[in-house]
Amino acid sequence: MADGFVWYELVTTDIDKAVDFYGKVVGWDFKDSGMPGIKYMLFGKDGKDVGGIMSWAQAGAPDMPPEWMGHIHTAKLDEELKSVVADGGTIVKPAMDIPGIGRFAVVLDPQGVKYLLFEPGTQYAPPRLGQNDLGNVGWHELLTPDAARAFDYYAKHYGWQKDYAHDMGEMGVYQTFKTNQPLYSGGMMSTTNCPGMPKDIPPHWQFYFTVDNVDAAVKRITDAGGQIFMPPMDVPGGSRIMQGIDPQGGHFALMQTPKA
Repeated sequence: MADGFVWYELVTTDIDKAVDFYGKVVGWDFKDSGMPGIKYMLFGKDGKDVGGIMSWAQAGAPDMPPEWMGHIHTAKLDEELKSVVADGGTIVKPAMDIPGIGRFAVVLDPQGVKYLLFEPGTQYAPPRLGQNDLGNVGWHELLTPDAARAFDYYAKHYGWQKDYAHDMGEMGVYQTFKTNQPLYSGGMMSTTNCPGMPKDIPPHWQFYFTVDNVDAAVKRITDAGGQIFMPPMDVPGGSRIMQGIDPQGGHFALMQTPKA
């Protein structure tokens, strides 16, 4: 069985303002996790959690800018950390316990892209939204210097498979991927020598949150104090996407599925 993203996390400068903004824009419900000694807000819909929000100040790095991150499932965290390092990755934060939940670690892939690894506890199996359900992450996108090299790494470590390759002309090939779990589909794109790609954007994972209408979300974003980074556009497959910046400076993306 392949492994994929199972949790999404925003680390920001102001939890309350982030909760207000994303509640209005994406329509998430929020609740306090009840974790002792830390404010960690869970978000999701219909009683099914998608991720959490915390502050950089609580993480001991108050000057860091807002950042969305994803957790990839692993059944054996310690072994996977050794494998990440052996293949050129880096451990940013070693394995830590979340009492009653599981264990996690923060790593960089060989090209410097940050992600988290999560090994759930034996009793931890929360209900999940369907891939196209409103409020879930419907697409996972990796922007990295060398997409072919990145695919080899993630395929080896997590069992991902190539899906269709979309020729984007001078921008190169957008390689989509899939697993035996449809929830984890996404795409990878090389940023090296890519016309129109801002040079100051670091390699990163980007997560597209599903909304009912991307065009209607534009007004919700601006009314809530955010900015439009990339206006709505249609993409192959029938989805419609856009990208924005929240009031704290965090970059995010939205999508509308063909079904919607």
